[in-house]
Amino acid sequence: MIKTIDTRHGTANQHSFSNGNCLPYTGVPFGMNYFAPQTTDQNGSWWFHPNDRTFQGYRLTHQPSPWMGDFSRMLMTPFSGELADISLFHAQSSYRPEEAVFAPYQLKINQLRYGIDSILVPSMYGAILELTFSQEQNGLLLTLPGMKDVQQINDSELQLSIVNFIGCEDEDFTFYLTFQFAEPVLSFVKTIKDSDTFIKLDFGSVKQQTIHLGTSFISQEQAALNLEREKEKSLAEFLQTSQQEWTSYFNRIQVEHTDSQQTKTFYHNLYRIFLFPQTFYEIDARGHKIHYDTFNRKVQSGVLYTNNGFWDTYKTVYPLFSLIAQEKYGEMLEGFLNSYEETGFLPKWLSPDERGLMPGTLIDAVIADAAVKNIRPDLIPRFLQAMEKGATVQSERANYGRQGTLDYLKYGYVPSSYHESVNHTLDYAYSDFCISQVAKTLGDKEMAQTYAQQSLNYRQISDPAVGLMRAKDAEGHFRKDFSPIRWGRDYAEGSAWQSSFAVYQDFQGLIQYMGGQTAFTEKLIALCNQSPDFDVAGYGFEIHEMSEMAAVEFGQLAISNQPSFHYPYLFSYVGKPEMAQPLIKNLLTECFSSDTDGYPGDEDNGSMAGWYIFNSLGFYPVSPGTGEYVIGMPLVKKAALILSTGEKLTITASPNQRQQQFIHQTKRNDRPHQQLFFTHNDLMTGGQIDYQLGIVPHPKEYKSSDFPFSLSK
Repeated sequence: MIKTIDTRHGTANQHSFSNGNCLPYTGVPFGMNYFAPQTTDQNGSWWFHPNDRTFQGYRLTHQPSPWMGDFSRMLMTPFSGELADISLFHAQSSYRPEEAVFAPYQLKINQLRYGIDSILVPSMYGAILELTFSQEQNGLLLTLPGMKDVQQINDSELQLSIVNFIGCEDEDFTFYLTFQFAEPVLSFVKTIKDSDTFIKLDFGSVKQQTIHLGTSFISQEQAALNLEREKEKSLAEFLQTSQQEWTSYFNRIQVEHTDSQQTKTFYHNLYRIFLFPQTFYEIDARGHKIHYDTFNRKVQSGVLYTNNGFWDTYKTVYPLFSLIAQEKYGEMLEGFLNSYEETGFLPKWLSPDERGLMPGTLIDAVIADAAVKNIRPDLIPRFLQAMEKGATVQSERANYGRQGTLDYLKYGYVPSSYHESVNHTLDYAYSDFCISQVAKTLGDKEMAQTYAQQSLNYRQISDPAVGLMRAKDAEGHFRKDFSPIRWGRDYAEGSAWQSSFAVYQDFQGLIQYMGGQTAFTEKLIALCNQSPDFDVAGYGFEIHEMSEMAAVEFGQLAISNQPSFHYPYLFSYVGKPEMAQPLIKNLLTECFSSDTDGYPGDEDNGSMAGWYIFNSLGFYPVSPGTGEYVIGMPLVKKAALILSTGEKLTITASPNQRQQQFIHQTKRNDRPHQQLFFTHNDLMTGGQIDYQLGIVPHPKEYKSSDFPFSLSK
């Protein structure tokens, strides 16, 4: 299936409206570098659009999203003939996007202006670029923002270094590159314009040039070593290795749908899951894993990963890894612990190091989920110490740890004087639960009880009078000028409607606090069946998440952003899963596709792709850290998962046409399954899940043991 993937999925975007905000990345899974065609240098971080017909060059990039910006980037532009000026405008060429190859493992471009055919195939630490020319005078233009140094070692080798980033602890954070050319470089011209350096390389009348590239975040010597390990490999060998790496991950989930387009969409999402976080470590001459520590500005031993925002990814990415990629999950955890050891706080948003964005410290959920699933138990004691520090110590640096830590401990909530205080309070309460779960796995009953009790702090800002969460000042008064549709101020990227149900640890307690099952059910119905109206007062302008919610008629259920991901599953906590089943199926079919506009909002480093994958399979990890997956509504006709245990989990859903909007019965290994959830430990044994679908709802009565986890269950 990897050969059917077009990496332009979700790439038709602009700053004011997102259809994914994805980039067409070619690389190996979790690669240190990615490559993509650049089509414009006029739109800032939005430097690619699938409808553009201009090719400015192959961009080596580390941009996790346009909102984060790029770092350690550079551009390679093949050209022929004389350039009127040394600039991208004078070097760029038209190309036919419909004839180009955008695959995870290779890029193929024909530059119409020059008649140049090129193929780029990546590796973990480098790439091979093969250029086939049709004219007599040929070359390559390198665009190097923030160039630090360049040396032409001889007529076949070039070494250079660059310093460019949006934010980094090390103001001299350097990226090193080594190029080796199969045919000699006849001339070398350097031109500096503003912050960019251009290197114009002349190859003469050569008809084919093969370029091997090695890169490093550590040193020029390491870049040369990374190149040395691959410089004898041919294009075919690069291609075979890259395809094999992708295939090894794609083989872990095989699906069939009634509609073949849905199968295509599924695999395009699967591709996105294996891009982030990115590898940020290398292998030294002795075969040891090493990385550059930007905080302490030195090379350290061990692994490291970057380009990940836990506020987005904890919900879906890591739970999916826990099923099918535990070996990679375990190594990532090791890297995150190294981040803690080097900075003193667990990471929140790495790119390349701590950017301190978004509320909460939701890596706590990634750790708790691993702990309850027995993934890397050797790391868990040290992680617990790190989690407790994050919950009790206020960092002197604003981008590390929790905001308002001491006030949260003092009042039981984050006061309204803090921006996005409602989300901070709810996320801290959930993190407290995660700390409790980790302590429980380690047998620390006292800590487990303390933090379980503290996780009930969500009640401090819950207002039963309106059935939603509201900000409080330090005196305990709710903010007076309340509007349930006002975005911003007290809420992160949403209003009270999108922010009030983030009580993953205790939905039953929330239901009771909000007036019981009937009142809570009515609140969910109101959430879904109202207009997608919004008030911009908190921001003062319309942000793209507002536009995306309003673009589709799903009420206040803003599936375009992570806070709403679990909303359909709230019906399961009141014993009415049949109310969510058509909703889930419609969200999957109406809001997602395999096209360039294939997402309802920012995809965010695998988080939305993971949502689509889980929901297609018929279950979803509502509360990471509990080891449970709540049953939803399958879109697949059949799926086979090769689990990290080596066991095979087969899923069938029949009949699964458009009209089947409900689950009539669920069976697990040929036995009726009454519970509204599956456990991780059970799924990892493999076996069979069979969903019998129907065209009318099948309401049932449920016992307390049938409901998913809640502290107040």
